[in-house]
Amino acid sequence: MKSFSFLILFLCLNFIFVLSCTQKTSQEESSKHWYKGNLHTHSYWSDGDEFPEVIMKWYKEQGYQFVALSDHNIFQEGEKWKSIKADSLYRDAFQAYLSEYGEEWVEYMQEDEELKVKLKTYKEYAPLYNEKEKFLMIPAQEITAGFEGKPLHLNLTNLERLIVPMEGGSVVEVLQNNINAVLEQRKASGKPMMVHINHPNFIWAITLEDMIRLKGERFFEVYNGHPAVHNLGDSTRMGYEAMWDFINIAYLEKGQPLIFGLATDDSHNYHKQGAKFSNAGRGWVVVEADSLEAGTLVEAMERGDFYASTGVELEKLSYANNILEVAALPKDGVNYTLEFIGCKEGEKDTQVLKTVEGNAGSFEVSADLLFVRCKITSSEPQHNPVENMKNQLAWTQPVRPEYN
Repeated sequence: MKSFSFLILFLCLNFIFVLSCTQKTSQEESSKHWYKGNLHTHSYWSDGDEFPEVIMKWYKEQGYQFVALSDHNIFQEGEKWKSIKADSLYRDAFQAYLSEYGEEWVEYMQEDEELKVKLKTYKEYAPLYNEKEKFLMIPAQEITAGFEGKPLHLNLTNLERLIVPMEGGSVVEVLQNNINAVLEQRKASGKPMMVHINHPNFIWAITLEDMIRLKGERFFEVYNGHPAVHNLGDSTRMGYEAMWDFINIAYLEKGQPLIFGLATDDSHNYHKQGAKFSNAGRGWVVVEADSLEAGTLVEAMERGDFYASTGVELEKLSYANNILEVAALPKDGVNYTLEFIGCKEGEKDTQVLKTVEGNAGSFEVSADLLFVRCKITSSEPQHNPVENMKNQLAWTQPVRPEYN
């Protein structure tokens, strides 16, 4: 009888232990959330054409959870007055701004035909929209440098302080010096921050060879919503997606970590819409993280826990036991094509390893593959597209085989 009682007790304790482990695993999984955000945005503080408060309100109302307002070589602090163009479009927008925020908030001066408005600082406008686990504004800067007329732009996300653009004797040297400046600031501050290369094909400034020679760069824009950045390349120069794969093949050969691909708006124009303008809402990232905090988001992106999108929403994205699983959110009347793209050991280019016609698919990443990523194409048109990128897209980050 005692032996039977002991057996019952042992089985009960074992069941409780297993249940507690299962609950813990479930809790760990449920603690992760998906956050949608834009990492490249401009306002009146540099060459955008709208007040930062209005921009942040738009993104929040459109369902974004975070935005980095990355004006050129400036952070939104100190005193800055903006002259508003006499064009009725911008004067009407000012009146709407004044009506929305009120005379107590808006400081402006008008003399004859000239209208000047004092821009609100980050510390002033951030409390209007920052909301725990709902919306976050991340301090950022577009480090705007150059070499021999070539625009060399990098975004610093979650900055501690403004970086004065570094110079150098070549495209690579300028980029590397600015990357190093960000990494040094991160080390000194102990604060997670990230730097990414912006629009390499803008005025054909940055080549594949330049990108391959960089060290310490983990991100670049595989999609940018500006109409002049040549996402698709041209008849003689490659687009960003092909560039992405070649960079990663070269990085792995050199023992460097994979580079991850971002989709961004690079928004400047908030009043004129269309393919000729740099509008908001074209490209974003969706990050899987524990919480809506800047450092947590940066660290999640450094792990590759995100996807880039121009409209496609994923309902599942996981990589475990060398199985990459992807599922787009089903929509009535919308078809999806999933392409699992990778590079085999010893080869110099990627290929489509598997195609799935449908919203969901999986791929086993074998040991003979350098990396695999998934591109999801929707039959649904992208809202307000640029170039010849008519359909909504998403890109998962490349993963490597995990074998002992």
